[in-house]
Amino acid sequence: MTAEQRLAQRGVSLDEIATLVLELQQAYVPTLTMAECRQSVEAVLAKHEVTNALLTGIALDELAERGQLPEPLQTIVARDDPLFGIDEVLALSIVNVYGSIGFTNFGYLDKVKPGVVGRVDARRCGGQCNTFLDDLIAAVAAAAAARIAHRQHDGDL
Repeated sequence: MTAEQRLAQRGVSLDEIATLVLELQQAYVPTLTMAECRQSVEAVLAKHEVTNALLTGIALDELAERGQLPEPLQTIVARDDPLFGIDEVLALSIVNVYGSIGFTNFGYLDKVKPGVVGRVDARRCGGQCNTFLDDLIAAVAAAAAARIAHRQHDGDL
């Protein structure tokens, strides 16, 4: 199963992620289109290390939903303990793909939680555990925005 399919199963569309990318980069690339943002998200998702991080995080969220993680990990993941930090560490493996600009984008998205990131945030989502998913979505958007920034700088956009 692809990362896009797993995201869709969790209620997340690539267009929602692309919307975050557009919001992050539109001030710097005024001619940027939603189609270009979607293409950048797809390019990020095409990387094996990104797919592996997404599949791992989603699996951990699903195991926590079913109460199948060993303690104390079950409690920590299920309640999205603010001192856990492993969800952000996994997300940073995605951000690293496109360099330091991705870090600043991710930090903003993780703090503010706009759009789909806020919608799936574990503390706001009823019975679905999204401890990893909100950070992974923010990381994909941050990496896709960084990819656009690099392409703009290189004259490829």
